[in-house]
Parts: sequence; structure tokens; C-alpha cells
Amino acid sequence: MLAGKHILLIIGGGIAAYKTLELIRRLQDQGARVTPVLTKAGAEFVTPLSVSALAGTAVHQELFDLTAEAEMGHIQLSRSADLLVAAPATADLMAKMAQGHANDLASTLLLATDTPVLLAPAMNVRMWQHPATQRNIELLKGDGVSFAGPNEGSMACGEFGPGRMAEPEEILAAIAAELADGPLQGKRILVTSGPTHEPIDPVRYIANRSSGAQGAAVARALRAAGAEVVFITGPAAVRPPEGVQVVAVESAREMEAAVQAALPADAGVFAAAVADWRVASASDRKLKKSKDGLPVLEFAENPDILKSVSQMKEGRPGLVVGFAAETNDVVENATAKRRRKGCDWIVANDVSPATGIMGGSENAVTLISDDGAEEWPRMGKDEVARRLADRIAAALAG
Repeated sequence: MLAGKHILLIIGGGIAAYKTLELIRRLQDQGARVTPVLTKAGAEFVTPLSVSALAGTAVHQELFDLTAEAEMGHIQLSRSADLLVAAPATADLMAKMAQGHANDLASTLLLATDTPVLLAPAMNVRMWQHPATQRNIELLKGDGVSFAGPNEGSMACGEFGPGRMAEPEEILAAIAAELADGPLQGKRILVTSGPTHEPIDPVRYIANRSSGAQGAAVARALRAAGAEVVFITGPAAVRPPEGVQVVAVESAREMEAAVQAALPADAGVFAAAVADWRVASASDRKLKKSKDGLPVLEFAENPDILKSVSQMKEGRPGLVVGFAAETNDVVENATAKRRRKGCDWIVANDVSPATGIMGGSENAVTLISDDGAEEWPRMGKDEVARRLADRIAAALAG
């Protein structure tokens, strides 16, 4: 995926710097070449020897290296890579970037570069939420800088919240998205994912067990193949992938509106587990127990998003892919669904409790198209997504 790509990796000062050692290994596993730059603060957390040993090359630390500077080495270094990555990107480093400061090697490289920049922020939650940091982030985004994370979680300081650096696999995915030049380059693809929540009252809702993991994996694979991805997601348990346009929704009707707003697209992949029904008249107050007995809920049918897009007269995506989560007669039910909806493909899977697929890390699917039903072996959801992305690329190329 990253074979032949050159990554200039700036390691900032923070306890999360230890994660960059794993990131270097993963980048090299993908065929990338890594040139490391270690800040003075970063060297308090990881040693130049460990970084150099993993990267297989010298670590750059000083701005005024007399041998390199004879040929303006810091300028050449800043422009020789395909992508500059700062991980961890501290509040101080982002502030320098936002204000155009260049008083050490890392900040000078970031100011002198003419190649894309990706930041993986890491800092205390209060530092992340501080208005100055948020202003700097908006300035950097306006300058075209991309971000991976941060995540929410426990921190070394004992606090909890946003500011934790993204995991190496997440940063790797963001790097792949930034450098994507695959077979889907120039294609715009819409992906829906996750469950929908249909309100009963302000504190209760109807939902299903979908984690959104397969939809997120599909979006990630399509982005890695070069596509521009609009990712419309319900309240999923998994984080959205990096490098995609995320549209967060709650209900089926909100998802329908988001889908219509995202069109036109070259393809649509409808992996969301949209609720078939909603409460016809959701209460604006919490329903209370009553001596009169249980409340009676009347249901209304939700919009059929897959069907409406599949049967569009104008502006229909060139390829429409639906998903069918079944608990019995999987191929028969999914084939009937494809015919009823009018989509091009259906990705069918057995989500009966015994399979462990709903909410799990693996999937076993059957791809149903005009060519019939093609059963795929059970595999990880990321591998399912890669295979599906390859098929979509081939179909759109044809």
C-alpha cells in the first residue's frame, strides 16, 4: 500500500512518543521508507538509538548540522519526503506551526516544506480543550494540515478525555489515506454505517446491535484505494476512519437526509443497519409508570434508503451496494432483498447469535450480483472490506 513512499516522521515530546516505535515498524512493513526527526523533548521519552535501529537510518536532531547545512540540508530534508508526519504533535509544536515559528529543526522543517503534513496530536485534556489550542487547530486545518486523532481515554497524568494520541494502526490508516493513489482515485463514494437510534422519549430509543465495524472498515479500504469517501454513520461503537468526510446522524430520517445531501456519487455502499420502524409519535417527556398499565407504542415505517437510492430516475450512483444481515436462509433472503430494492449487489451475512459476527471482529459474507451468489470464506472485517473495495474498483473501471 505504501511501497516506495518516503515518510519524514517528527517525534515530539510526550509520553505517547513510545508509540512511534511501533508506527515505524508498521510503516516499514508496508514498504515505506522512514526518515526520523527527534525533538529535544522527544528524546526524553525515546532514545535516538532505538529510533535509529528501527528506522534503519540516522536520526536527525539538530538544526545546525554543519555538514548538512553546507547544502542547506534542512530545506532538502523538508521537501524530499512524500508526507511529513508529526507524532506526537504537542500543543507547543502546533502553536509554532500556526504562528510560523521556526526555532528548531522540527518547526523549521514544517515551515519550509511544500509537501502535505499530517499531525497526530497528544496532550493533556485541558491543553487540548484550551481555546488557544483550538484556535491553532482551526488555523492549521485552514492551511491544509490533516489530523489523525486525538482519541478520548485515560492519560498518563491520570485524567480522562480527548487528547490521547491515536494508535499506530489509526495513524497508519491516515497516512495511507493521505497518500492514496489507488484504483479509485478521483471517485466519490458514499458509505453508510452503524445503527440508527429511533427515539421513544427523551431518554429511551429503539436500536440494534450493529457496532458499525464493517462499515468503518469498508470506508477505510475505499479511502486507501484512493476514493473520496463520505461516511454517514449512526451512533456506532467504533471510531470513524481517518481521512474521510464524516457525517454523524442519529435516526433513519436523518440518515436519509444526509444521503440525499451527499449525492451525486460514483458508488454507494449501504452498510448501515437502519431501523425498519420508529415510534410514530415519540414523547417529548419521559414516559412514566402508571397505574393504568403499560404504555402503548404505535410504530411507523422508516424510509427505505437503499431502495430509494437504487430506484432513483436521475443521479443514481453507478454502483449501489446493499448489505443484508440475516439470521436464517441467508442467500435466499438476501437475493430476494436485492430484487426488491433494485440495488446492483448485496453483501449478505449470517448474524445469528451462534456466529458471533454481530459486533465481532470477523465476518463471513456472500456477494450476490447478476453473476449469482459468491461465498467468501470467514475472515477479518478489514479483509472483507479490502476485497469489496477491489471489486468496486474493478466495476467502476469497467
